[in-house]
Amino acid sequence: MSNQALKNKLAEIIESVILTPVGEDDLLIESGLIDSLTAVDIVLAVQREFGCKVPPTEIDEHLESLKALADFVAAHQAA
Repeated sequence: MSNQALKNKLAEIIESVILTPVGEDDLLIESGLIDSLTAVDIVLAVQREFGCKVPPTEIDEHLESLKALADFVAAHQAA
């Protein structure tokens, strides 16, 4: 899957949870778009879709933005 396709799929996942369009560099947690409950929903959806687990202690880091999440998934997808 190309990097752009991965970002598009992750954007779909995030947008389906928060019901708001997101840009690649939008600050998701810091801006309040994602709270702790929606973060869990997104992490579980990413795990189902891509088979990679986001460690609970790293959720804030990897859900900082769509780009940060895509970078994490790209690096851990096969793991």
